Amino acid sequence: MKIVSVVGARPDFIQAWPVSRVLRARHQEILVHTGQHYDYRMSQTFFDELGISAPDYNLGVGSGPHGWQTAEILTRLEEVLLVERPDLVIVRGDTNSTLAGALATSKLHIPVAHIEAGERSYDRRMPEEINRVLADRVADVHFCVSRTAVRRLAAEGITGSVHWVGDVMLDAFLQNFPVARRKSDIVERMGLTPGKYALVTIHRAANTDDPVRLGHIVETLNRIPETIIFPAHPRTRKALTQFGVRFAEQVRFIEPVSYFDMMMLEQNARLIATDSSGVQREAYFLGIPCLTLRDETEWVETVEVGWNKLVGADPFRMIDAWFSFAPPAVRPSIFGDGTAGQRIAQILEGGPVMFGRSEAVKSLRELSLPGNA
Repeated sequence: MKIVSVVGARPDFIQAWPVSRVLRARHQEILVHTGQHYDYRMSQTFFDELGISAPDYNLGVGSGPHGWQTAEILTRLEEVLLVERPDLVIVRGDTNSTLAGALATSKLHIPVAHIEAGERSYDRRMPEEINRVLADRVADVHFCVSRTAVRRLAAEGITGSVHWVGDVMLDAFLQNFPVARRKSDIVERMGLTPGKYALVTIHRAANTDDPVRLGHIVETLNRIPETIIFPAHPRTRKALTQFGVRFAEQVRFIEPVSYFDMMMLEQNARLIATDSSGVQREAYFLGIPCLTLRDETEWVETVEVGWNKLVGADPFRMIDAWFSFAPPAVRPSIFGDGTAGQRIAQILEGGPVMFGRSEAVKSLRELSLPGNA
């Protein structure tokens, strides 16, 4: 079977690894990098650390307005698909690369599989929400991270093609966490004391493109009496420079970090505050309390079980929760058991029948990571 796998942004690279390593043992996988993330620290470093094969195609699209970027990816990817004529195309997540990949594929009548299907924030102001909803409408097979995602798709009339497999990001995390502990010395290098700092990431357009919201977040971080490590997404750095923002001394504003370094910063943090979908889940994997700097989240399960708290950009809610938020002792395995990549490959190998078949998944074991309760 010839499979084209589309990636474009940091979460895509991480999600691609668990599926790619299984598929490549028995099938031909053609990796297409759209170039949506092109900075070394947001792109190539993940290929290097995870040992992902170099892309067979790099579309080199780069950054730009959403409409332009999506159209460029769609146009350039279509050319690749016409040359390769794959049996299947895999898209993942909710980026512009996801939407463009799903559209280009469906218009050529090639089956498309969507990994991380059924996630919803129900906020149509988010570009990511539009991407994921439309990708699900044209996908032929839907791989879901959680039972909640399965129920969301059912409510939208999508059922027969839906498979609950777990989270491929958990697969990648469990496999690479021991490697990161051996190879990353970022905590020591930065002179940090484990459990004595907070980790912050911001990159969503709702926060970076709104000077009022961004100003509230920065003002709050500057008032918090704790060391804060803030790896800056290029979009965030540009916005902060544009708005002339300055941080207090305890906020350490640094360049983006590698996957391994990020895992170690997350594991050793006392608290994580983020607007990132992936970081919310990684915080949950590690058992680190998480404050989400958004008014909603796709990962409602993490909120419902008490390990994630929505605080938006409200200074009072942020400050109130910063030192008082205390998750419960129990952390259910809501994202699977770390074998999603294998399940996805097995379902894809089922052939054409898979597009009309629902897959049952066994009970999930409790997640346990070294050094965490």
